[in-house]
Amino acid sequence: MMQTEREPPDAPGKGERIAKVIARAGLCSRREAERWIGEGRVAVGGSVITVPSFCVGTKDAITVDGRPLPAAQSARLWRYHKAPGVLTTHRDPQGRPTVFDRLPEALGRVIAVGRLDMASEGLLLLTNDGALARWMALPATGWLRRYRVRAFGEVDDGALARLGAGIRLNGLNYGPIEARIDGRKGSNVWLNVALREGKNREVRVVLAHLGLQVNRLIRVSYGPFQLGNLPRGEVASIAQKVLLEQVGRRGQR
Repeated sequence: MMQTEREPPDAPGKGERIAKVIARAGLCSRREAERWIGEGRVAVGGSVITVPSFCVGTKDAITVDGRPLPAAQSARLWRYHKAPGVLTTHRDPQGRPTVFDRLPEALGRVIAVGRLDMASEGLLLLTNDGALARWMALPATGWLRRYRVRAFGEVDDGALARLGAGIRLNGLNYGPIEARIDGRKGSNVWLNVALREGKNREVRVVLAHLGLQVNRLIRVSYGPFQLGNLPRGEVASIAQKVLLEQVGRRGQR
C-alpha cells in the first residue's frame, strides 16, 4: 500500500514533517530526506510515502530502506579549525577536497554553521542539528563573527570607520562592519574585522571596494565560541552545558 500524503496538522504538537524527523535522526539532511521520500525509500506503518509534507507523530513506525529509523540524536556542537584550500560542502562535482572528507568517521553526520570560502581558514562550527545551524547563522540572532585579515594595499582609519554605517555594493546592502588596523608589514596591512551578517565573500568584497586585496582571512570567533589554540584540522566538542547556556532550548531536541 502506498500512502502519498497527509496534510500538516492544524494544531501544534500533533506531528512533524517526516523529512525533518529523518534528518534529526542523523541519517541525512532534510533535502536528502525529501529526495529519499520521492524515491519511495521511506515508509510509515508499513505504507510507502512519496511526499515530504507527510506529517508523523511520536508513535508512528518509520522505516528507511526497510530499516527502523534510529532514535533522534541530542543536539551537539563542535569547533573545527578549517585549513585554507578546502571547501565547506559535503560534495564537490570537481572532486576538490572538502571539510567533511577530513572529519573523523566517529563524528557521524554533521553540517556546518554558515560557511568559509575555499581560501579562508579558522573557526568553523559543526552541528548535527539542522535547525540549530540555521538559527545560529541568521543575522537576526545577532552573533558577531570576528576575523583577522591580511590584505595588500593601503587604507586609512577613516575609510574603515565608515563601514560601521553599512555599505551598498553591486546592488547588495552590507550591514555595519567593525574594522580597524592592527598592524602593517611591508605592503600588507593586518586588520581586525567583525560583522553580523556574513554574506558570501563579504569581507573580501567590501575590502576590495576600499582598494585592499585580501590574501589571508582567518575567522577567530563566531558568537561566544572561539578558535583559541585549536590546531589546524582538529575538531573539539563543545560541552553540552556550554551549548545550553549559549543557545537555550535551541540546544535541546
